[in-house]
Parts: sequence; C-alpha cells; structure tokens
Amino acid sequence: MFSATPHQSFGATPLVVGVDEAGRGPLAGPVVAAAVALCKPRPAGLDDSKRLCAGSRARIDEAIRRRCAWGVGVVEVVEIDRLNIFGATMLAMTLAVARLAEALARDPDEVLVDGNLTPHGRRAEWRWPARAIVGGDGKEPAISAASIVAKEWRDRMMVAAAREHPHYGWERNKGYGTRDHVEALRLHGPTPLHRRSFAPVAQMDLFAAPA
Repeated sequence: MFSATPHQSFGATPLVVGVDEAGRGPLAGPVVAAAVALCKPRPAGLDDSKRLCAGSRARIDEAIRRRCAWGVGVVEVVEIDRLNIFGATMLAMTLAVARLAEALARDPDEVLVDGNLTPHGRRAEWRWPARAIVGGDGKEPAISAASIVAKEWRDRMMVAAAREHPHYGWERNKGYGTRDHVEALRLHGPTPLHRRSFAPVAQMDLFAAPA
C-alpha cells in the first residue's frame, strides 16, 4: 500500500474519491487499485487510461501523484489465488481508499467506483459511502485519474518483474495472455508470479516444469 498527501488542503469541502483497478485479466502479476481525490485545478487531459497513449498517460500520472491525493492498493498473486480475482480486486480497492483516508486524516464523503459493484458489503473493512458507475473511467474525472494511476503503477511493476523473468515478455504484454506469453508458459512453465487459479496457467502447470 502506498499514498501521498497533496500540497493543498481539502478543508471542509465534501471529499469525493474515484477508484479504479488494473490487472483483473492478466495471467501473471498483481491486481492494483488506485484511489484519487482530485486537486484544483485538476490535471489536464484526464480520460480512461485505455484511451491514452503511453506518453500522455505517464505525464498525467506524474501530475496526479505530484499534485493530488492518492492511495494505491496492491494485492499479490498468492492472495489472488486464495480469494479469486473478484475478491482480490475488492481488497485492492479497500486498501487504496484506506491509504488515501490515512494520508488525508479524514474519510471520503463519497467513493465513486468504476464498474457495477463496489466493495460495500463485500469487504468488512469497507466503511465509506460508495457508488458504482459503469464506464466511470471515461465519465468521472476522479475515476479517470484513478484508472491512470493504477495502470501506470502496475505497468511499472510488470516491467520490473520482466527483468527477473525475461522469457515471458511482460515488459510488452504486462502479464496478459498474449500468444508469446502463452508460448513461453508452454516452454518454461509458470513462475511464482503466475496466477495458478487461472485456467491457462493451471493447464500449463500440469505438464511444464517451473521456470
């Protein structure tokens, strides 16, 4: 878990936080969630992280983390396999908001979560009013900011992991099940960073030696 306190105070104004995740679908690596309370003026160019080119996304991520309040929750592969990916995502979101609340020394008045479900009632630690917004990463600026921070954070983790496990092309595919990744799984078997609860990895695990 990581967080930062912004240079500006949020005072007594209602604190609205956007939350999004990155890494539900990959075969390897953690799931990462970010929570962001936007500063004023908010960083320019906010949008769904998937719509942004890599350069723009990196620039906006740096601006968000430098100027706004944010928290990141990282749930590693062991917990993904134990909880399942949905449960791990709910945990990552909870950790991200908790870290942001800790950094600001106040709870958010409302948490806007990308998707159709929130951790409310699904994680005992979740204590904040929450609203799910389908497609929120392209509609709500705070969720857009969270989507950018989460993706950039996870991408950096996967690029670093690729240096330890160079066969799988994680610096390019970020752990997703691309053709080259699946072929490397077939040849080299799963690493400790592969999600063994995911069917493609479980199938390879039956007959491939560990890398």
